[in-house]
Amino acid sequence: MNKLNLKIKLAFITGLQQIVVDEVSRYPDMRILNKEIDCLYLYFPRKYQDILGLKSISRVFIVVQDSRYNPTYISNHKSIIGELVDMVISTDKKNFKSFKITCAGSDSPEVRSIVGYIQEEYDLVEKEEADIKIHIIKPDDIWEVGVQLTARPLSLRDYKVRHMNGAMDTTIAYAMNSLCELERKESYLNAFSGSATLLIEAGQNFPNLKKLVGFDNTKKHISLAMQNIKKSGLIKRIQIYEKDIFDKPDLGKFDCIAADLPFGMAISKNEDLENLYQCFIEYSEKNLNSNGVLSIYTSEDELLEKLLLKSRFNIIKTIKLKFITSVNAYLRPKIFICKLK
Repeated sequence: MNKLNLKIKLAFITGLQQIVVDEVSRYPDMRILNKEIDCLYLYFPRKYQDILGLKSISRVFIVVQDSRYNPTYISNHKSIIGELVDMVISTDKKNFKSFKITCAGSDSPEVRSIVGYIQEEYDLVEKEEADIKIHIIKPDDIWEVGVQLTARPLSLRDYKVRHMNGAMDTTIAYAMNSLCELERKESYLNAFSGSATLLIEAGQNFPNLKKLVGFDNTKKHISLAMQNIKKSGLIKRIQIYEKDIFDKPDLGKFDCIAADLPFGMAISKNEDLENLYQCFIEYSEKNLNSNGVLSIYTSEDELLEKLLLKSRFNIIKTIKLKFITSVNAYLRPKIFICKLK
C-alpha cells in the first residue's frame, strides 16, 4: 500500500503549530516528518484513521511528493491519484459523490485528462463544492499530490447545527482550552458564550469538569447554543444563562474563565469597546479562583493588553494567529492566557 511513499499532511491555523505538535505527540504511531508554519507532515501511520480524532487540525490529506509529479507527469501516470482516491473513498464510498482538482492550469489538456479519468473510473461529478478535494501543487521545490481524507474539514464538528457568522473556529477553541490546564480544574465559565463552541470543546475533551457554565445577552445566540449543546450530548453538563456582563451576573467562582471577546462587526454600533473589556476584566478578577486561569481571544489585542497590564492579571502566554475568513479577508487575532498576580 505504501509503494508511493505516502505521507499524511495536517493543515492548521497559522500560530497553532505547537498545540498541534503537542496533540500529535500523544499518539505513538504518529511521527512527525516535517514542520511548516501552517502544516505538519507525518510518516504514514499504520492506523491512519486515528488522525480523524485530532482536535487541533483543520484538514488532513494523504499526500505523495516527488520532483516529477507535475500535471503532465500525473496525466501520464493517473494511477498515482487513483491510489490516493481509492484510500479515501474506501472508508465511506456512498458519501463521496463529487470531486474538485486544485491545480495551476486547471483548464489545460493535462488536467482535463485527469478530470476525465476520475469521472470515468470513480463515477464522480466535478463540482466547485466537492466531497473529494484533490490538489497538485508545488509548495516549495517539489511537487505534491494530495487528497483530503474527509469530505468535510475536521474543524466542522458534528455538533454544529448551523454556522453562525463570526463564530469561533473549533480548533482555536480547542487550543485555548488546552492551554488552561483544564485536566486539573473542576469549574469553567464561558462569558459571551455565543454558539457554545468553547463550552462544548471543554466538555467533550475534559470530562473531569464538574461545572460548565456560559452566559450571553442575545436570545438568538442562546437558542443556537442550546441546539449545539443538545447535539453534542452535553445537555446535562452545560448550563447557559441569558445575562449581560455589565450586570455582573453572580454565577459563583470558577477555576477557568474563557471568552471570545466581541470585536469588529460583533460590536453594537454605539458600544464602548474599552468599557466592555474593562468590565469583563474586573468581573474576571472577582470571579476567578486564586489559582485559576483566564483565557481570552480577540482581534483587539492592543486594547486588551493595555487593560490587562493595569489589572491584577499577569499575562502568562500569548499566541498570535493568522487565517483567512469566508470573505477572503485576513484576521490576525490573539490568544491571551492569564493568571492572577
